[in-house]
Amino acid sequence: MLVADRVIAIAIMALSAYFMWHATALPIGWNGMTGGPGGGAFPFWLSLLMLLSAAGVLVRSLTQAPSSQHFFDSHMLRNVIMVVLSLFVTIALIPVVGAYVALPLFLFWYLRIYGGHGWVLTGILTFATPVFVFFFFEVTLKILLPKGVTEPLFFPLYAMFF
Repeated sequence: MLVADRVIAIAIMALSAYFMWHATALPIGWNGMTGGPGGGAFPFWLSLLMLLSAAGVLVRSLTQAPSSQHFFDSHMLRNVIMVVLSLFVTIALIPVVGAYVALPLFLFWYLRIYGGHGWVLTGILTFATPVFVFFFFEVTLKILLPKGVTEPLFFPLYAMFF
């Protein structure tokens, strides 16, 4: 298992460095003209965070004693496949019903149905996440997310904030 951790951590670190290198083609700092971050800011800083996280996994794997655990058992593989398939469904739904419908559907499935969490936590996260995402991306950063068939529902919000 430690060998797999090391190989994956090194691969993610290399991929992160590649993303960071390409992100520097655009400004990565604050853009005074638009009053927001440059086009390469999020890719660069998120890639840096990914690189540091992978470095932490690599360091942990180098300091741990070897174990006889398998990388994946059948139960774990089933869980990973279920989550990956649900992510593919979510991504496929985004152009049709929009990010603000696909995201809560995924969160509801993941938290309540798959994770078995309570109704309060599921309800709060399912409703608060799209609201936060809307205000962060659309209002603050002025980055429009796909809305699919729900686009007309956002016209009153556009009138209020733009």
